Amino acid sequence: MKFEHRAIPIALAAVLIDTIGFGIIMPVFPKLITTLGHTDLEHATRFAGYLLVIFSLTQFIAGPILGNLSDRFGRRPVLIASMLSFGMDYALMAFAPTLAWLFLGRAIAGAAGAVYGPASSVLADVTPPEKRSGVFGYIGAAFGIGFVIGPALGGVIADFGPRAPFVAAAVLALGNAAVMALAMPETLAPENRRPFHLRDAHFIGAFRPLFEAGNAAPLLIAAFIWQLAHMIYPATWAFWATARFGWDARAIGWSLTFVGLVMAAVQGGLTGRIIARVGERRALVIGLASGGMAFLAYAFITRSWQAYALFLVSAMSGLVFPAVNGLLSRMVDASRQGALQGGIGSMNSVAAILSPWLLTQALATGVDHGFPGAAFLLAAIFAFTALGIIVWKVLDRVPRAAGTVG
Repeated sequence: MKFEHRAIPIALAAVLIDTIGFGIIMPVFPKLITTLGHTDLEHATRFAGYLLVIFSLTQFIAGPILGNLSDRFGRRPVLIASMLSFGMDYALMAFAPTLAWLFLGRAIAGAAGAVYGPASSVLADVTPPEKRSGVFGYIGAAFGIGFVIGPALGGVIADFGPRAPFVAAAVLALGNAAVMALAMPETLAPENRRPFHLRDAHFIGAFRPLFEAGNAAPLLIAAFIWQLAHMIYPATWAFWATARFGWDARAIGWSLTFVGLVMAAVQGGLTGRIIARVGERRALVIGLASGGMAFLAYAFITRSWQAYALFLVSAMSGLVFPAVNGLLSRMVDASRQGALQGGIGSMNSVAAILSPWLLTQALATGVDHGFPGAAFLLAAIFAFTALGIIVWKVLDRVPRAAGTVG
């Protein structure tokens, strides 16, 4: 894979390391929570939802601030600070004596969780507007590869205890920060920097240029509802697989590894080609439709092999993020890319505040009534709602990229 700028692989490495760190702890989360909380799986599921909510709440507040700081001081210092904070967070969680410490750790991680925003800004800085959607697909590929390495590694390291993966994640994050400090070039040109104003560093301020450009509201609403659905995987997968199939940490880790392999193949090898051929808008429809159908099927499956087969269907939902991000990035100028990406991250955080609570409660209630697929059924409703908005309001109202047919 050849990159047009040497900053791109370093920014993608930050996403990769962050995802490895997140994925490496997923297989042990059920056991760690049930052990620390002295509780059963149903209550641990609900508690995991609360942890995701606190993470997303602090990320919602910090995302626009860090995005605007990256527009003022550059992408490099923000990325380095984020990775340092992640490393300290994982170290804290590795030695957490009570569930309250897990809450503190997730709050710190959320406040520092701007790695996707600055990384996306790096790609936007060095890529022509008409090529950004394909390049944004590399973010998904890095995420997928991280899910290949992270959960598999976490499943293996779990043999040394439920805290061992947190130590490994801390080492990876701190090591990545050191590499970035030595090798990361700055991509935001001095002439494209702008003053930092706290009054703009919030959710509404981040999207003000989009609303001034027009045509953005339906796209943002659809993206928000899709994010509600897409949170089904980090919010419930480990608990759903345990309840539905009786999988242990190792089995959960291998399932997520397979997800990552498929995601990396689609995002790294197919996303750019598909978007270039059919256009961002049609790619968006394909992604939402495949995701919705996969969620609906997950709600009713009863065999482990069916879960693996559905991964191949849901992989096409990886088109959604790069298509949406590419469309939105063309609506603002170079000096606002960091604010835009921070705003997108903040919007996703709002979804991540609401969605884990909704989905984990649906899962826990469904398990209690003999229907573990309840959370996936809710996710399917969200996905098809987003698809309806795109078809009804967006397809003819967003700018086309030059040379596409979509």
